Amino acid sequence: MFKGIRGLALAAFTAALAAPGAASAQSVEEFYKGKQLQVVIYTPGGSTYDMYARFLMQYMGRHMPGNPTFIPRNMPGAGGIAATQFLHRIAPKDGTVFGTIARNLPFEPILGKPEADFDPLSFTWLGSMNRERSIALSWHTSKVRTLKDLQNMELLVPGTGAGADSEVMPLAFNALFGTRFKIVRGYKSTSDATLAVERGELDGIAYWSWSAIQSSHKHWLDEKKVNVLFHTGPEPDPEIKAPSIRTLVRDDVERAALEFILAREVLGRPFLAPPGIPEDRAKALKAAFNATMVDKDFLAEAKKRNIEVELVTGDEVTEVLRRAAASPPQVIERVKKALDR
Repeated sequence: MFKGIRGLALAAFTAALAAPGAASAQSVEEFYKGKQLQVVIYTPGGSTYDMYARFLMQYMGRHMPGNPTFIPRNMPGAGGIAATQFLHRIAPKDGTVFGTIARNLPFEPILGKPEADFDPLSFTWLGSMNRERSIALSWHTSKVRTLKDLQNMELLVPGTGAGADSEVMPLAFNALFGTRFKIVRGYKSTSDATLAVERGELDGIAYWSWSAIQSSHKHWLDEKKVNVLFHTGPEPDPEIKAPSIRTLVRDDVERAALEFILAREVLGRPFLAPPGIPEDRAKALKAAFNATMVDKDFLAEAKKRNIEVELVTGDEVTEVLRRAAASPPQVIERVKKALDR
């Protein structure tokens, strides 16, 4: 315990050492040497986001100055809002914490969602581990086998939480294109939902990333246990023998609204650090992330594990968000209507 003037002087001296000016005298390598970086993951263990984050953690340290180690911190809750708010407001802004959040969340403040009271452009965006394209599918016993069928018959699909893509996207497709997804809410995760499909409780899944099904349920495709109804990519896809949902677009505003909604797919598996971290550490984190995405050992292991990897830089993520934020009012209103906001 400090006492008297000497104690106050020592406290002031200690605070001065901790100030930004003192910290800047320390090199990035010196700062990170021996450090343990915390990686916040917005989903529970075992999810696809969790798998991507832990895979990144195995390799990223070798590309960081000082070769720090990493420790995961799963922080599920409120559809990812809890982890996002933690990174925005609570996490240390010194470059020792970064994380992964739901790819839809950076767009929520642009749409005026009250609980998403953060500025997505203020984050330090490291980048994304891939660009997603997603599919809708029905179980092989379902009468819904094509996109046209889906516009005429209901398909029971899982909802894994308010604000989750599993609930937001089917509602948007219903509103924009007359699909007939019927959401059954209450499933805690995609893992629970896939088991429910196999048990016959559900007819299919409305929105599931191609990388996720490839890494966790490829046997569904190989054994023809599912019908792929459509994909969300901009072009015909030789891997996915189904039409793109984009072929149903009827006018320019609808096209722009769908582009806004699907912009999240560029942020396939996004990683970000808190706002305001020192510039040299931000550069080191971004450079290490980029280097990991082209690491030969990392890519070889990704191929072995059926993990899709494609670098999206932090600058690309920022540009996607800037374009979304600059959308005309009529497009934002069309998006809100489609999402029932």
